[in-house]
Amino acid sequence: MAMLLRKVWGSVSGRLNSNSDSSDCKLCPQSCTGLFDQIPSDIFIHILKYLEPKKVARLSVVCKSWRFLVNDNRLWIHFLQNQLETWDSIFFAETTLRFGHPLQGFYPALEKLQLSFMNTFSQRAQVPSAVIIDGGSGYCKFGWSKCATPSGRSATFLEFGNIEAPMYSRLWHFYATIYNRMQVKPSSQPVVVSIPICHYDDNESAVAARQQLKEAIHSALFDMNVPAVCAINQATLALYAARRTSGIAVNIGFHVTSVVPVFNGKVMRKVGVEVMGIGALRLTGYLKELMQQKNMSIQSLYAVRTLKEKLCYVAADYEAELFKDTDASFEVAGEGTFTLSKERFQTGEILFQPRMAGIRTMGLHHAVAHCMDHCQAAELTSDDSWFKTIVLAGGSACLPGLAERLEKELRGLLDPTMSNGIKVISPPYGADSAWYGAKIISNISTFPGPWCVTKKQFRQNSRRNLISSW
Repeated sequence: MAMLLRKVWGSVSGRLNSNSDSSDCKLCPQSCTGLFDQIPSDIFIHILKYLEPKKVARLSVVCKSWRFLVNDNRLWIHFLQNQLETWDSIFFAETTLRFGHPLQGFYPALEKLQLSFMNTFSQRAQVPSAVIIDGGSGYCKFGWSKCATPSGRSATFLEFGNIEAPMYSRLWHFYATIYNRMQVKPSSQPVVVSIPICHYDDNESAVAARQQLKEAIHSALFDMNVPAVCAINQATLALYAARRTSGIAVNIGFHVTSVVPVFNGKVMRKVGVEVMGIGALRLTGYLKELMQQKNMSIQSLYAVRTLKEKLCYVAADYEAELFKDTDASFEVAGEGTFTLSKERFQTGEILFQPRMAGIRTMGLHHAVAHCMDHCQAAELTSDDSWFKTIVLAGGSACLPGLAERLEKELRGLLDPTMSNGIKVISPPYGADSAWYGAKIISNISTFPGPWCVTKKQFRQNSRRNLISSW
């Protein structure tokens, strides 16, 4: 194989260094490639997979027949599959998100798109590295779009600095701190930021509050000379991470759990966003209460959260689980070893039975069912399957068994016509799903063009028109 590859490259080098014009190739196509013309195209493409993409691209100048083979999508799909992102994410992004926001309701077939993955590979290689800042609700994740994972974490801007200070000054200080930690100048790269899921209602005050927050985010970043800003709601990013553009995002945040309908990448607040007064902090607090009832002394809330993440789960059948032996132990650094039993599944159970923790709110399955009813009544499209995909997001949404339990409860709660086709998806990237959704966007071959707002656009054009679509 190595000898054959050397012959391939030797033939190319000779061709590139020769002084023969293109007419010679047209008249004597076999003389350009010699015995290589006898190799079946499938085998030849397989051989090319062992070369570097740049060298493969140079082969297209040899002759028309080689240009045809080099442009074969199968070859460049192979190279794309060796990227940091999964092929499924790349294909989803390049066929669904490449035209920017707002998304179109109809996506043409791949054949109609005439998508060349050779061009896609080249364009993705030229996309500038972007800074990704996912505000989160418990803590912020930030890092580079070309890296596999976030490079750092910090407090969110909602909890950053003096909470009495104006929103703009808090945001400016927050972003400046992140850029200092990343040791990068704001003017050097575009930035993708997530907009927190807040101000849930569709009344005038909520709309004004969201608009004020979006303008403050853009103003703070542009005053730091960021060249381009892409700001997207966290619920939408969670769906993108799951390779979906429409569905219901269930985000278990730090303080509350929000059930957000998203259609073609846009949050449908007019349809109705459901909010539960239970978040990650309440789950952790309830586990601490259960441990104290068993005289287990633990002071650090961080240690309790660690136990929640390592030992807790959601039971498929709560009543049946009570009669099982569920003891499990875990050692927390600096605190000692703790053994939990029923507390392991009782913690997550309050998502479905909030009254166990003395919380007067609807259960998670009821909140999702209400949201689905609103989506069906809205009749946004004749196909009602779009809201039957439920994507979980947030660190506490990673509790084992949560997706299966929610799907089971929904099937038992809804009538068969509504429950048929329901699919609940666990957070595809754990607590960092929104960050990975932003990563998918920032590596699209057309980025930053159709996704970002530039400083000139923001300053000269109508701010409201530029931002309201997000």
